Amino acid sequence: MASSRDRILDAYEDVLDVEGERYATLDAVAAKAGVSKGGLLYHFPSKDRLADALCDRLLALAAEDVQEMQTAPEGPARYYIRSSNYAGTPLDRTLVAVSRLQQAGDNHARTVIETVSADWLNVLHDALGDLDVARAVKLIGDGLYYSALHRALGGHLAQTGDDDGLLAVIDRITASADTEQPTVQGPGR
Repeated sequence: MASSRDRILDAYEDVLDVEGERYATLDAVAAKAGVSKGGLLYHFPSKDRLADALCDRLLALAAEDVQEMQTAPEGPARYYIRSSNYAGTPLDRTLVAVSRLQQAGDNHARTVIETVSADWLNVLHDALGDLDVARAVKLIGDGLYYSALHRALGGHLAQTGDDDGLLAVIDRITASADTEQPTVQGPGR
């Protein structure tokens, strides 16, 4: 059974995910967690401390994902594309909740989202050796995630199967990073 602290954090995440930051009041979170407002304040003395704890959760979950990405048998690029699907995982839910905080102007949430995004890009860059190719792979994955998230929020089931055609395109893009040599262009055309 989850601790009261974890139940409160889960409830905060859920209210943010479903209702948005505006509705994530301390009263609403306490009610969702099944604790008194005093019980919530015992664990999280302010709404800022609650938001900080959620940001810390995202950093921890993203660090686990980075580890999986770095050690994935298919390689980081394929892993990133294959996992760029909203599936309601703890990482998915926390990422959406912290994104809601960012949308509401929370600077710490913005910094955490930027850090997580940079960590994923760094793994791709380290693996592929080409920042432009790494950015292309990351942006393709981000687009897939955005699309899957909006399907899920609209009540449609997210696609869970791998898109072999897209993975083949990723293989071609990443293979080109291994074979292309940088060229020096002079002035003009």
